[in-house]
Amino acid sequence: MKFGMGYAYWGTTWKSDLEHYKKVAKKLADMGFQMMELNADHIYHMSNKELLELNAVGEEYGLIFSINSGPAKQYDLSSPDPEVRKRGLGYFIDIVKKMGEIHSPVLVGAIYSFWPSDFSETNKMTAWERSIPMLRKLGEAAEVFGIDCSLEVLNRNETYIMNSCEEAIMYCNEVGKKNVNILLDTYHMNIEEDNMCDAIRLAGERLGHFHVGEANRKLPGMNGTIDWDAVGYALQDINYEKGVVMEPFLKCGGEVGRDIRVWRDLSHGADEDALDKYLRQALSFLKDKFIF
Repeated sequence: MKFGMGYAYWGTTWKSDLEHYKKVAKKLADMGFQMMELNADHIYHMSNKELLELNAVGEEYGLIFSINSGPAKQYDLSSPDPEVRKRGLGYFIDIVKKMGEIHSPVLVGAIYSFWPSDFSETNKMTAWERSIPMLRKLGEAAEVFGIDCSLEVLNRNETYIMNSCEEAIMYCNEVGKKNVNILLDTYHMNIEEDNMCDAIRLAGERLGHFHVGEANRKLPGMNGTIDWDAVGYALQDINYEKGVVMEPFLKCGGEVGRDIRVWRDLSHGADEDALDKYLRQALSFLKDKFIF
């Protein structure tokens, strides 16, 4: 398994630049992480020079970059407007091409729609019919660069399209591309799955990426709302060896607090040093639970 962390943990904005990524990369590498999760839209807007610099950062610190997308509505691959779907496909194809420049192996997130959903439409089957051909074409484009597209299964408050592992398997079967697979997240599974460990085993070799956090999105081990021992055994049962990326959200305010709906400080007033301490503890905790 490759243990990773998202770039936005320390702040309340999704915005970032190359210098911020460099700072986070050094911090994560020093802590012992092997993967860093970046924002797909940032990659989309990077110049060739910036991509070269970012790739050099990854090589310097021995970090693999996973790329996460919560697409804007203008790139919705399930949109009833064919022009929006066409624009979205072009957007994601450009992203996977740029991912090739930084040797990123996986594009993850709610890339089958937009995030967070505004629920202006809620017809699941119609959304599937519109988005599946787009994911098939994206999978073909990503395959050229050896990139997986891992579709994140989200809870009912964030999407209506894909809420369970079982639905994700059905969706991926219809796409029919081996590199279009599944992202499961302990936070979302805690809400939607009858048994998250059964869901992990059901995903099996289709599990392309894994997000971890407590039931209220604290760092793994902060409050024990998830049975981490059982999750570790389930991952071992399917011989999972890909990314395990923490996605905690502790700070309220800003874009992050609004989109994730963090309405109170879950960090206990932590400054950067305290947040770093929490993160080191969480990494040690996960390694203890997941590596036998």
